[in-house]
Amino acid sequence: MSDDLDAIHVEDVKKYYGATKAVDGISFSVRQGEIFGMLGPNGAGKSTTIEMIEGLRAPDSGSITVLGMKQPQQKQAIKERIGIQLQTTALYPLLTVTEILDLFHTFYPNHATIPTDDLIRMVNLEEKRATRSKNLSGGQQQRLSVALALVNDPEIVFLDEPTTGMDPQARRQLWDVIRELRGRGKTILMTTHYMEEAQELCDRIAIVDHGKILEMDTPAALIRKFFQDVAIEFEDGITDVDAYKNLPGVINASIIDGKVTLHSNDVPQTMGALLSRERSGTANFRDLNVRNATLEDVFLKLTGRALRD
Repeated sequence: MSDDLDAIHVEDVKKYYGATKAVDGISFSVRQGEIFGMLGPNGAGKSTTIEMIEGLRAPDSGSITVLGMKQPQQKQAIKERIGIQLQTTALYPLLTVTEILDLFHTFYPNHATIPTDDLIRMVNLEEKRATRSKNLSGGQQQRLSVALALVNDPEIVFLDEPTTGMDPQARRQLWDVIRELRGRGKTILMTTHYMEEAQELCDRIAIVDHGKILEMDTPAALIRKFFQDVAIEFEDGITDVDAYKNLPGVINASIIDGKVTLHSNDVPQTMGALLSRERSGTANFRDLNVRNATLEDVFLKLTGRALRD
């Protein structure tokens, strides 16, 4: 049942393409004023779900409510109150940043908009306001696409991989923009391939795979639910994870990109066993470190693969 505080409510939504179940009975709500993240491997169904919420696709069954309006029945009214940033936005290559934003303002003749200068300042493109879009870097184009999604001062902002192609400094600058939007009372539904980004920004997260939501909660609650242990990471040139599964204290072991990750509920025992192997000459560990579990660990445990697989 949808709550009055829900900006988005999705109930048992399904979308099939022939025998492929792209979305297989997904239900969730996004509260007003929160940042909600959807995480999933490629083909998990998250993009199809978001496109149905945006009105770009119609569900085969189930119900979607956006700002109290039915989607897709009230698609046009919803469109005026949301903003969408796509992962790849087709920009007018010969127009400057200012000209593109001014053009997008004309698309909303009867709707309050955010002034172009404010948008440019918000996404830190002041020095590029007179630059043609074709001459912007990939990260700058991403920031411009976010600004375009905000032209109509939307109540809900959809961000699809908003920091792809950005360097670490630019990425964190955009994080500040996203936090500012939440501070203004905006609701944000986003996807990302950066686990640190999801953990830093999202109030709640839905982990999606094979068209279903596997888990949904705050990042901290998800980590607590699946890991009351510590991660030990290292490289050793061995790709056989079974060599570590029976060590004292180890409750889960995986190898991703040549790096071994052991989750241990008894770190001294596990470290002792590892160091004993190294002293005996049966192992040679590199870059060994101990850390707390992260959202990446939760994702790997639930889906059996890294986010970018």
